[in-house]
Amino acid sequence: MKTALVTGSAGFIGSFVSRTLLEDGWRVVGLDCLSDYYDVTLKERRELSLTSYEHYRPVHDKVETPGLLMQLFEEEKPNAVIHLAAQAGVRYSIDNPRSYLESNIIGTFELLEAARAFPPEHMLIASTSSAYGASSEMPYKETVKADHQMSFYAATKKSTESMAHSYAHLYGLPVTMFRFFTVYGPWGRPDMALFKFTKAILEGKPIDVYNYGDMKRDFTYVEDLVHAIRLLIDAVPQRPEDGAVPDGDSLSPVAPFRVVNIGNNDTVQLTEFIEAIEDSLGQKAERNLMPMQPGDVPATWADASLLKSLTGYAPQTSVKDGVAQFVRWYRQYYDA
Repeated sequence: MKTALVTGSAGFIGSFVSRTLLEDGWRVVGLDCLSDYYDVTLKERRELSLTSYEHYRPVHDKVETPGLLMQLFEEEKPNAVIHLAAQAGVRYSIDNPRSYLESNIIGTFELLEAARAFPPEHMLIASTSSAYGASSEMPYKETVKADHQMSFYAATKKSTESMAHSYAHLYGLPVTMFRFFTVYGPWGRPDMALFKFTKAILEGKPIDVYNYGDMKRDFTYVEDLVHAIRLLIDAVPQRPEDGAVPDGDSLSPVAPFRVVNIGNNDTVQLTEFIEAIEDSLGQKAERNLMPMQPGDVPATWADASLLKSLTGYAPQTSVKDGVAQFVRWYRQYYDA
């Protein structure tokens, strides 16, 4: 039985990843500090659904705790590591940047040091579409330069990509970095637009629509994303012997390191997304049109061709279907 270490295992994406691996016959060590960034009860209930599995081991602590990951790696010798623990949120990073420094950068450093001492077969580390920053060359392709991040959150994530590359080069650690694109679905975070919009509409309150609705996002349904992650675990990058990288591949010429977009390969107007919520709820939203928020970008759009070439898979859940699944979960969970 192979062992996976999943950090952020009680989080939105981490809980889905953990369950998928458990159902696939893996033993999972789940690390999560159950922080109070949002409703802890939601995290506890996600984790409760995992503890029913015989081969799940929960560990409650912070990834940045000195020596913790070193101890876990020594005890468990994980075959695969899926690093999803992070302080999330663009706007929160403007008011609380230190939490991003500690969790995202120091936490990833602790992970890399542990992997150097006890190398796994593959490390898969979450980044973000926000790493593309001010780039206007869309759809975003992994091989284009991404040097102008627009928020401290994005800056910390781009920093972890550089840190992981250096360890991959120096110590031969196979690393795949994911750049996620606007993930949504059941059990999602309360600070995300879909959750906030659904809650407000059901309560008869107005929703804040930024940039006056002129926003586009590449919305990615959580189960599509997790299926892609599961497939990428087996797509272990290898350092090219002659330094030659195939066209369209983000593989490093000097390390077993690759960056992969996971997105729906499409853009959806924010107004269309809101309409999908209204249709699922059977209620109209009162829209409070507002200017763009600091650190945000007007559009994201993934080129997901590298993911398809590596795994044969392409996310394809429509916004209409994905939103309906979330609304169904929300009504049941909150008895709304």
